[in-house]
Amino acid sequence: MKKSLLFLLLLLSSVQIFAQSFTLKSVLSYPFPNQLTASANGAKIAWAANEQGIRNIYTAEAPSFKATKVTDFKEDDGQELTSISISADGKWIVFVRGGDHGGRDGGPVNANSSITAPKVQVFSIPFTGGDLIPLGEGDYPVLSPKSNEVLFVNAGQIKTVPVDGAITAKNLFYAKGVNSGYKWSPDGKQVAFVSNRTDHSFIGIYSKEKTSLQWLQPSFSKDNAPVWSPDGKYLAFIRTPGSGGETDSILAKRHQPWAIWTVNVNDGTGKPIWKAPETIMGSYPSIEGGTNLTWAANRIVFSSYEDGWPHLYSMNPDGSNKILLTPGNFTVENIKLSHDKKTIVFAANKIVDVHDLDRRHIYKVSVDRANMEALTSGKGIETYPVMAGDNQTVICLSSTAERPLLPALITKDKKVELIGEQLIPADFPLNEMVEPKHVRFNAPDGKPVYGQLFSPKKAIKNHPAIVYVHGGPQRQMYLGWSPMDYYSIDYALNQYLVQLGFTVLSVNYRLGLGYGYDFHKPANAGAQGASEYQDIKAAGEWLAKQPDIGGQRIGIYGGSYGGYLTALALGKDSKLFAAGVDIHGVNNRFSNSGVEGKAPAPDADLAAKLAMQSSPVTYINTWTSPTLIIHADDDRNVAFSQSVDLAKRFEDKKFEFEFLVIPDDTHHWMKFSNGVKVSEATADFLKRKLIDK
Repeated sequence: MKKSLLFLLLLLSSVQIFAQSFTLKSVLSYPFPNQLTASANGAKIAWAANEQGIRNIYTAEAPSFKATKVTDFKEDDGQELTSISISADGKWIVFVRGGDHGGRDGGPVNANSSITAPKVQVFSIPFTGGDLIPLGEGDYPVLSPKSNEVLFVNAGQIKTVPVDGAITAKNLFYAKGVNSGYKWSPDGKQVAFVSNRTDHSFIGIYSKEKTSLQWLQPSFSKDNAPVWSPDGKYLAFIRTPGSGGETDSILAKRHQPWAIWTVNVNDGTGKPIWKAPETIMGSYPSIEGGTNLTWAANRIVFSSYEDGWPHLYSMNPDGSNKILLTPGNFTVENIKLSHDKKTIVFAANKIVDVHDLDRRHIYKVSVDRANMEALTSGKGIETYPVMAGDNQTVICLSSTAERPLLPALITKDKKVELIGEQLIPADFPLNEMVEPKHVRFNAPDGKPVYGQLFSPKKAIKNHPAIVYVHGGPQRQMYLGWSPMDYYSIDYALNQYLVQLGFTVLSVNYRLGLGYGYDFHKPANAGAQGASEYQDIKAAGEWLAKQPDIGGQRIGIYGGSYGGYLTALALGKDSKLFAAGVDIHGVNNRFSNSGVEGKAPAPDADLAAKLAMQSSPVTYINTWTSPTLIIHADDDRNVAFSQSVDLAKRFEDKKFEFEFLVIPDDTHHWMKFSNGVKVSEATADFLKRKLIDK
């Protein structure tokens, strides 16, 4: 009788701990802001807000910075808003509606399964609101310095249209290839652009006063990222090698060369002014914005990874007097030049306390000297800064461990004042959020692994735990809400899983950002041996050793590259990972490395062997843990066939698995309802397999 009573009390205690206090939909109901932009004059800003799938543009301006909705879209239809800009005179907003700009194919998205074909369209609207003006089908609009004209691209050709849509858009010019990267000259009379010709690319200039295009220093190379000098007399651009050459090793690391050139626009004479160091770390930087080349006030500024961290450098226009603007062991990203071209604002994880490694704060630096200054600090996360036209007001996106992302004004005394806080729904469970803790442990090879640990407010003995694996893999999860929409959904799901009674460990495994070059570019990673997987396994083993966590009740989930590593975990280590959810993951890394007309790589056979060893489907025979596969069939990042193939292999093996297929959506859950559906399915599966049992 006493044993029965004790069991009943324990059961009631467990039920109370695992009882829901908020729904998954409520914690996903936050208004996600992105595309923050500022005007070139005054202090006006605009951004897009995704409110439960209903996307609209908001504006605010000094002194009140009151959030005002200026568009009136009403459906959760999967049509994203991008390329938001404000005209130089502050009177117009231009933007794109439609597409999936996080995918390899940014074309139309029909996530709503509409019987009418969707479009990717450029629109304008007065800054103060009013009628929406369609400017044409296309993408990537750029407003002229005179505020009266808009360029955009359609089918690889650049079009022009008045900002008020008074006449129909027409081709600005015709040029062979796929044309992009167009930039107005400071006086608005010329346009520089990139003409991609597959194995090479040219920098061209269109002039309203000429009947033919001007090609600048054409070569057998790939030229990209043109930027005008402030006086409009010169262009700077990045030159990398063209395609071709002898077949090289697949597995060996090698320098990826790049150089900065300048060209006199009037006579076409040009020269290289700087060449990247011929080292592995000096290779073309695979970071946000690439080289982030810009021509500031009498200085050329760019990003480089050459000292082992992604930093900002500047030099004179002739390449002399190169200066490291941001010295130290930290990452510099979200780089934006002020309108007077004298100051750069950016986000960085410079360490004031150890937890700042997994945060971002806003800094500024002059373009001509290393006088880096922190504009924010503390336990929050601040990203994507912009400087208003007064060259003093700085606005960013701000979040905390508890509060989702919002635009925010950084005051002169370095405080963060939120903009549009009223957009957070009243039922959002702000007070129910837990604060993740920065943790660090070692992988089997002794390398450090980083993560954020989400712990239940009331944990019971032998409770279950989850390893969460982000995608990318060039990403970093933070000690708070992510500034990327995809990962803000996962952050909300992690909070919900904690409320259900799980401990969740979000792993920042090698290949990710924020911890330097060696962490970002490890040896034998990906299809060359999946060395990063040992970090995932180490995370599961670390959890299993923690007090009150049941070592036999550890699950795993992740999407994209996180789905790939989840599948590896379930295939290789089912004894450690008791259940898992593979969300649009890459399940086989096999590929044909041969190129027609070229000799095979000298290490082609070894590379194929390593690719097989790095593929989850290789471990089907040891894959015993319950698995849920989730995939949308218009995925432009990971082929839907990856999951079709895995499912067929399971069926052939007669291995029972669960699945959720989302017709017509993409890799990024363009519809809010689909994001909720995927998160609910993930939480339900993990709860059934690890708590209910």
